Amino acid sequence: MVVVTDVIKQYHRRRSSQPYDPEKLAASIYATCLSLHTPARQAELTAKQVSDSVSLWLQDKAEVTNEDLRQRAASALNALHPEAAYLYRHHNVIM
Repeated sequence: MVVVTDVIKQYHRRRSSQPYDPEKLAASIYATCLSLHTPARQAELTAKQVSDSVSLWLQDKAEVTNEDLRQRAASALNALHPEAAYLYRHHNVIM
């Protein structure tokens, strides 16, 4: 049985959810790596590994918060590309 995980997003007092999309996460990781001038192929492989790691972690979870997802992805990314992990983790603070 495959569990579809909902990602809970909370903005101010509004709460919404959407199904987890591994491609959306991979695209975000890929863009973060490219912003640090990582070669495209390396960025692609890194994004895939992070997305796969997060998908494995989500297998038995019905829902997670957006922040839980971001922290888990940043942790997986840190092992592969620490600078990108820092940027990804602090995206909202930096931008």
